[in-house]
Amino acid sequence: MLGLLQRLGHETLTSVQKLGRANLFFLHVLAGLPQTLWRLRLLIAQLYSVGVLTVLLVSISGLFVGMVLGLQGFNVLSDFGAEQTLGVMVAASLVRELGPVVAALLFSGRAGSALTAEIGLMKATEQLSGMEMMAVDPVKRIISPRFLAGVLSMPLLAGLFTAIGVLGGYFVGVGLLGVDEGAFWSQMQAKVDFYDDVLNGFIKSLVFGVIVTWIAVFEGYDSVPTAEGVSLATTRSVVYSAFAVLGSDFVLTALMFGDD
Repeated sequence: MLGLLQRLGHETLTSVQKLGRANLFFLHVLAGLPQTLWRLRLLIAQLYSVGVLTVLLVSISGLFVGMVLGLQGFNVLSDFGAEQTLGVMVAASLVRELGPVVAALLFSGRAGSALTAEIGLMKATEQLSGMEMMAVDPVKRIISPRFLAGVLSMPLLAGLFTAIGVLGGYFVGVGLLGVDEGAFWSQMQAKVDFYDDVLNGFIKSLVFGVIVTWIAVFEGYDSVPTAEGVSLATTRSVVYSAFAVLGSDFVLTALMFGDD
């Protein structure tokens, strides 16, 4: 029993220490963002690596999610004779929830894990230590551009996911199941509000971008400089990002739509 309590206390202290390091690291990254804006070549390179290379995954996933929503939504709405509101159901589901959340999970699995592995490998091969010896701050030079690229890419990827998902629902609902095209678009335009739905979805995706990229770069920077350490850090990055996205989604949804 005493050993169990000691182990529990040790794990708790370790977690609190790591959380403190993560917060100090986050402040250090934010301090390096102004310099990043002057290094556009680094930022553009990271936008390509983090954002552009994730577009295909997000696009294909969004298409199939929208098609599934169109199919399942039609089956449910047809029981109530409300097939013409299919566009509202597909668009509201994607804009409010599925677009930001699923895009963030895909982003963490593809771009987040790549960031963690890349930074962890740089630490394992002592590239970060070499930069410190040359009086170059590795956080401002390496981490900040990657962090800013992830934060900028996430809302764009979520918007792309949502737009292609709506098209997927349109192809299934109108093209295959015979829903009226005019009703599909007009109902969607009438019921989906810019401020309550689109803007809140954008805020969610922006918050998810900060959280996922923060976890990814910190896990890489804080990893044990061995092959096994980098592997474990990459795994933790994806798992922690998934928990953080789903947990923060609940909090944001309660704040945004709790009074509706």
